[in-house]
Amino acid sequence: MTAETFLVVGLGNPGKQYAGNRHNVGAMIADVLAGRVGGSYKSHKAGADIVESRIPGRRMVLAKPRSYMNLSGGATAGLARFFSIEPAGIIAVHDELDLPPSTIRAKLGGGEGGHNGLRSISASLGTKDYLRVRFGIGRPPGRMDPADYVLRDFSAAERKELAVDLERAADAVEMLIELGLEATQNQLHAN
Repeated sequence: MTAETFLVVGLGNPGKQYAGNRHNVGAMIADVLAGRVGGSYKSHKAGADIVESRIPGRRMVLAKPRSYMNLSGGATAGLARFFSIEPAGIIAVHDELDLPPSTIRAKLGGGEGGHNGLRSISASLGTKDYLRVRFGIGRPPGRMDPADYVLRDFSAAERKELAVDLERAADAVEMLIELGLEATQNQLHAN
C-alpha cells in the first residue's frame, strides 16, 4: 500500500454530551492529530469537519463526521470521493470492546464486531477493506449493556492515563501512514 493521500476518520458522536464517552475515542484521537499539525477544523460539504495536512511524504485529510456514529459512512464515502482516496488509504480510528483497555491495534479489513460506525463505513464504501486503528475500551462490567457502556464517559481512573493513551494511538495512526501496516503491526502488537 503506497497511498499518497490518507483519509483518517475519527469516529464519535457529535455534541458536548458525548465528548467524554468511550465511543468518542476516535474523535479524541483525531483531535490529538489535529493539534500535532497545528490544524483547525473546517466544515466540509460531505458532512464532516476536516483538517488537511502533510506528514512526512504523505497528505493527510483528518475528519470527524458531524453525523451520529451509526451514520459515519456517508461522510466517509463522500470525503473519499471528493479527495479521490481508495479504501486502502482510509483509516477508521475507533473504540474496540474486544481489546483490553488502552490496547492499540492496527488492521486491514475484517468484521465490524457489532460496531455501528464501522458497519456504516463498510456499507457506504461497499467494502470492508480499509485500515483501522482500534483503541481498546474493554468489555462492560457485569451484565451492563455494551451500548450503555460505550456511551458512558471514561472513569476517573481511566482518565488519569487517557491523555498518554491518546498520544500513543495518534502515534499509531502516523506510523501507519508513514511505515505501512506490517511495520506498524510489528511495533504495536509486540507490546
